[in-house]
Amino acid sequence: MSTEVTRLIQSHRSIRKYTEEPIDGEILTDILTCGQWAPSSHNVQAYSVIVVRSSEKKQQLAVLTGGQQWVEECPVFLVFCADFYKLQQACEMNGETIAAEGVESFLVAAVDTALAAENVLLAARSYGLGGVMIGGIRNNPREVAELLGLPPLTYPIMGMCLGYPAQDIEQKPRLPMRAYVHEEQYDTDGIREALQEYEEISAAYYERRTKGKQTDGWTKQMAHYVNKPRRVHMKEFVQGQGFRLE
Repeated sequence: MSTEVTRLIQSHRSIRKYTEEPIDGEILTDILTCGQWAPSSHNVQAYSVIVVRSSEKKQQLAVLTGGQQWVEECPVFLVFCADFYKLQQACEMNGETIAAEGVESFLVAAVDTALAAENVLLAARSYGLGGVMIGGIRNNPREVAELLGLPPLTYPIMGMCLGYPAQDIEQKPRLPMRAYVHEEQYDTDGIREALQEYEEISAAYYERRTKGKQTDGWTKQMAHYVNKPRRVHMKEFVQGQGFRLE
């Protein structure tokens, strides 16, 4: 059983090559409006989106995100930012002082932003657009913040390339359902068996995708990826932006 919406969601692929066709302004506005209607904790709406069309800025952002050429080549690049600056302004307008310290504020901003971004991507795909999320926007957050004029109490969470697809790629397989869904409580039984099954499926996928250059599956890749801290500079940066993680 499925619906048009579930089929759209379940057909997700990260698109990194685009035609030269521009994105109509009305379409982009509709897509961004969908981002506003994502769920928001206590309706704080702790996010903002920077729309980048400038070739020069996209080129700079491509470098800052680790040399990802699709950032430069996409018609529109979006930067999703956690944003408590507007909440600080709301406090000042009403004689209050914002308390942005604590992990909860940090989590609220990050989750709100991610939910809005997913809405935007789904809305874009409903128009026939393709896209890819860019976590590399956090590689050089100070430089990104300076380039985009981000005020205090904001920080970049993710980027998003958008454009009309110029590639047709195989969908990347996901974990077996039993490694993802648990009834009533977390069930550790069978996790390793499910992961071994997925290792074989994902290894075959990567071997096909790379024509034999990569044969490691998901568990081997993730074991290598999570065995060290990543982007440790982000803590100092977000604290410098006013989010004190106390």
